[in-house]
Amino acid sequence: MSAWRSALSSNVRELRIHLAQGANGSKGARDFIVKNYADLKAANPQLPILIREAPGIEARVFARYAFGVERKVSLENLSEADVESRLKQLAETKPSSA
Repeated sequence: MSAWRSALSSNVRELRIHLAQGANGSKGARDFIVKNYADLKAANPQLPILIREAPGIEARVFARYAFGVERKVSLENLSEADVESRLKQLAETKPSSA
């Protein structure tokens, strides 16, 4: 398991992933969730990780940091590896620089 996964909850207070259930643009996000959700949750049991599926929406992730600061990153049409890279960037963002 990557080091960023276990350090996710040190910077991020909540992670929300939005995706379309059957859309091709959400495939990478869906694949990442199916393969990695259990490990992410096991490494960060107190971190809320919310998965929201709705038809016709853009695949994206929201990270909420301290003091209510949020960042949004599009996951649309990304591969599973690219989704992981975007989540790693969010995990490594310090709350003061979000």
